[in-house]
Amino acid sequence: MKIIVNLFTLLVVTYLTPAYTQEVFKGNLTNENGTPLENVLIQNLRNRAHAHSDKEGNFTLENTIVNDTLKITYPEYEVLYHKVENNTPAIIILFCKTFKLEEVSISGGLKQLNTLSKIDLEIQPVSSSQELLRKVPGLFIGQHAGGGKAEQIFLRGFDIDHGTDINISVDGMPVNMVSHAHGQGYADLHFLIPETIEEIDFDKGPYFAEKGDLTTAGYVAFKTKDKLNNSSASAEMGQYNTFRVLSMFNLLNTKNQNAYFTGEYLMTDNYFDAPQNFSRINLFGKYSATLSTQDKISISASHFKSLWDASGQIPERAVNEGLISFYGAIDPTEGGNTSRSNFNVQHSNQTSENSYIKNSLYVSHYDFELFSNFTFFLEDPINGDQIRQKEKRLIYGIQSEYNENVNNSFSYKTGAGFRNDNTHGTELSHTVNRNTVLEHLSLGDITQNNLFAYTSADYKIDQLLINLGLRVDYFKFDYVDKLLPTYVNNTQSKGIVSPKVNFLYTVNHNLNLFLKMGKGFHSNDTRAVVAQQGKEILPAAYGTDLGMTWKPIARMFVNAALWYLYLEQEFVYVGDAAIVEHGGKTARKGIDIGARYQITDWLFFNTDATYTHARSIDEENGADYIPLAPVFTLTGGLSIKNLKGFSGSLRARHLGDRPANETNTVKATGYTVTDLSLSYQIKKCSLGVNIDNIFNVRWKETQFLTESRLANESAPVDEIHFTAGTPFNARFIFKYRF
Repeated sequence: MKIIVNLFTLLVVTYLTPAYTQEVFKGNLTNENGTPLENVLIQNLRNRAHAHSDKEGNFTLENTIVNDTLKITYPEYEVLYHKVENNTPAIIILFCKTFKLEEVSISGGLKQLNTLSKIDLEIQPVSSSQELLRKVPGLFIGQHAGGGKAEQIFLRGFDIDHGTDINISVDGMPVNMVSHAHGQGYADLHFLIPETIEEIDFDKGPYFAEKGDLTTAGYVAFKTKDKLNNSSASAEMGQYNTFRVLSMFNLLNTKNQNAYFTGEYLMTDNYFDAPQNFSRINLFGKYSATLSTQDKISISASHFKSLWDASGQIPERAVNEGLISFYGAIDPTEGGNTSRSNFNVQHSNQTSENSYIKNSLYVSHYDFELFSNFTFFLEDPINGDQIRQKEKRLIYGIQSEYNENVNNSFSYKTGAGFRNDNTHGTELSHTVNRNTVLEHLSLGDITQNNLFAYTSADYKIDQLLINLGLRVDYFKFDYVDKLLPTYVNNTQSKGIVSPKVNFLYTVNHNLNLFLKMGKGFHSNDTRAVVAQQGKEILPAAYGTDLGMTWKPIARMFVNAALWYLYLEQEFVYVGDAAIVEHGGKTARKGIDIGARYQITDWLFFNTDATYTHARSIDEENGADYIPLAPVFTLTGGLSIKNLKGFSGSLRARHLGDRPANETNTVKATGYTVTDLSLSYQIKKCSLGVNIDNIFNVRWKETQFLTESRLANESAPVDEIHFTAGTPFNARFIFKYRF
């Protein structure tokens, strides 16, 4: 009888054991609208095993058995406790809640800075495309053409001009314009309506295989919302005849389909003595659908157009001598107009339980015309030195990427695609009063093709993540010079291979250490490529970052990095003069430090500081400074969120003095500017105020060392020319949600 009982017990145990010895639990995380949630922290309370969800919301948690309880946390969402009932993959829905920094987890991936962007977007909503770029810690911008021109960008010891060394994209569509009439990599982000942004993905350095051309100082990738929670209308008005209206319409909101449309109109005379007569219209629509349990698609279309006048960059001597005011103009006929229309399709397919493929296709049509005068009467004492830069452009491209989690220790992705840029009538001309063309300095048609492929793999060995990446790019450059008497199509081609090696060590839930190493590059302007006959036309950048992300206490998040970046010799096409300049080798190194701290449930503090040492390698000591390279930057502020209906922030940014020439004998003066925003929510209505430069300091937003001559001068003068930064500027906002 005892033998029979033992055999029966053994059979029962054998039968029941598979149901209770599950070693792996899989699931999918979405919000209440069905949107996948990435980088959610899932913890097993029994054994403290943890995992993070991927871009599709999927996760795999090891050492998990039936009756285990999982704690699931994510910023902005209620903490959820999920009991494992069986071995079937679970679909888990999280619901929004009051933001608490203690629930923000240290990212389990290499893109550590994404955690910062999620925090900053939550506690400091943005109201302009300029503020979107400022969400990148250490990134400073400057406007010097009346608000319609793309901003000048500064990051990691680079005067990036308008985008030469930073890769910017929106929903996978490139923003940067290669071989642009004004400058290589020109990135005009004004077509983006800030209220449509859901996520900002950014990082510094050339460390990610999927990021190609122009990714040297770093990249910024914006993602627009797939849906709106409600419709809204807002109106903004302020000093200097400033008006902005914004409408956001929730057109479709079902379980599997969402669609919305937004429209924005902005006009202002701005704060300069000569009215800027600025106007801009933005239209954006997006449709998203879940076609099946495996397929998702989003289609977006947008149109943007702006017109403006500008006061340009003025010489210090003209202000000091009383010829013009600090906000005056030497040539008030500067300005321009630009437009861009975009069509973008993104599709993803869950090919298996552990793999998916995503595809994107985009088409853009772009017009640009800019009138500038940097030297006034230096070249032409009679008519002046006004120039016109103009182009029409068509961009199209496609990219596909396959991702697979092979097992809990190994995952990889591989992708390929191409981009084609065609410009017609890319022009630099000497003009008078915007109407008369005195001379064509440069005129031609440009075609630039970029084919690329990349692969990246992640290996997990206990607490260590190793990422290996490789990217291959091939370029073909074509230029037809219309100033030549006969047709000649100048053609050059070049390829480049960019390896990446990255390490992430997870010490515990509150501390990650990382080491990033990689090679990146930026392409040169087609006209420079042709002029140099294809030699040294894809200058490589070699970088490394050593840093950490750390939560010393529950409500504090700290990041820090030591970094180094070396750039090979390059040739630069100067769009303002139609000449090719020798750039030389450069080396930059520095330190980045940032902190986020939630003081109370409604009060937040954040700060970011950077120090950079930037030098030209080929030059002698003392003559090796890089003009306009930032040395020290500091940003910081306090924010309140949902304090009895009130939200807002007080933020300051400081850009230190920096060299204006190679010997550092002339400096571009630094500045410290403080801005205030405040809003009050009353049911469906909100009232707010935004104040730029609340202490009304006088500051120079952009500065250049330029040789120029005024109409009354017999000889040229080489000195700082600048664009004045905004004085105290208040705007009032009313918003209604419906």
